[in-house]
Amino acid sequence: MHIILGGTGHVGSAVASALLADGEPVTIVSHDPGKAAAWEAKGAKVAIADILDVPALTDLFCTGTRAFLLNPPAAPSTDTDAQERRTVEAILTAAEGSGLEKLVAESTYGAQPGDRCGDLNTLWELEWGLAEQPIPYAVNRGAYYFSNWAANLEEVREEGVLRTMFDPDFELPMVAPADLGKHAAALMTDDRTGIFFVEGPRRYTPQDVANAFAAALGRSVRVETTPREQWVPAFKAIGFSSPAAESYARMTQATVDGPEFPGDPVRGVVRLEDYISALVMREVEVA
Repeated sequence: MHIILGGTGHVGSAVASALLADGEPVTIVSHDPGKAAAWEAKGAKVAIADILDVPALTDLFCTGTRAFLLNPPAAPSTDTDAQERRTVEAILTAAEGSGLEKLVAESTYGAQPGDRCGDLNTLWELEWGLAEQPIPYAVNRGAYYFSNWAANLEEVREEGVLRTMFDPDFELPMVAPADLGKHAAALMTDDRTGIFFVEGPRRYTPQDVANAFAAALGRSVRVETTPREQWVPAFKAIGFSSPAAESYARMTQATVDGPEFPGDPVRGVVRLEDYISALVMREVEVA
């Protein structure tokens, strides 16, 4: 049995779907009972649990052979670093003595030690914690998610503006959640261990994203870059707490100014253009 944390989110659901498609048994761990029926109809078991309830999470891990670990993003209105460190600690503690034969964790490009640098720090702590325990493990370090651009759709459609903190020509590794899920599912079913960098067929720029939206929506779209000195206020303007805004601004800075990205990643197959087109079509169908 494969235990999937965050199984109803972008990446976790892609992992679960890939495993189910291969006939693998899956238990999805979720905090939302409303999503249980849909997954049960697909053949998965669903366990409703609070990730901070370590005894309950330990009991769930004991029912499986392998587990996919995804540290849930904290609400941006909170101190996200503090909240996400709590959930990392809970996940690692629950895995102790669980009897699991392998762990696969979702992490991120640029994961690094430090403080107040968002996911780059908290997910590095997850990786470090896995290295300190005896269960064999693999890490899926994902590039920038295509799904992050979904938040821009309404403004792009209404105003023809793609607001971003990256320069229009900044080349950034990006990846579709489906490709991350496919690779993580493979790691769940084989014996490979170590750290794997996963991104899409090629690297993209915000201008590429704007062009993809323009083609899907049939309108012109321009990129508008938020200056660095406005990053913290911009995060606060969309509901981030002060600590979270500072942390996310530092994470953005580390991405822009950091070391070169790995040169030989695992390549997915989903193109940005196809992902954006499907995103727009889903929104049209819902409307």
